Amino acid sequence: MNIDKFGRTPIYEQIVNVVEKEILTGVLKPMDQLPSVRELAMELSINPNTIQKAYQELERRGLCYSAPGQGRFVSSDSVLRLKEKSMLRLNELCELARELMRAGISEEEIVAAIKNSAENVGKENGNA
Repeated sequence: MNIDKFGRTPIYEQIVNVVEKEILTGVLKPMDQLPSVRELAMELSINPNTIQKAYQELERRGLCYSAPGQGRFVSSDSVLRLKEKSMLRLNELCELARELMRAGISEEEIVAAIKNSAENVGKENGNA
């Protein structure tokens, strides 16, 4: 797990983002056990409270659950929840595009900006 300890994004959010990505890409599958707070804190050399905060956020989002005495596990519907969240975000993007067009921004400019953003994400992920 790559975490930027000096980045702008809080460490617990980075952990949540990595777990979400691993769920969506199939690295983590439903019912897989997550590392214990202690294990992950030692692996990443960060405070266990930070891991606990990330895990609590994942639970709040319904992406994992705790089994007392057994650990934390990826929820059976985690992929569906993440895909639904992505579809909501896509709908927000469509609404934003409509607002921009009403404000005089051309469709070509909007598409170019989205493509540029996607290319930058691809570069960040090592796809370009």
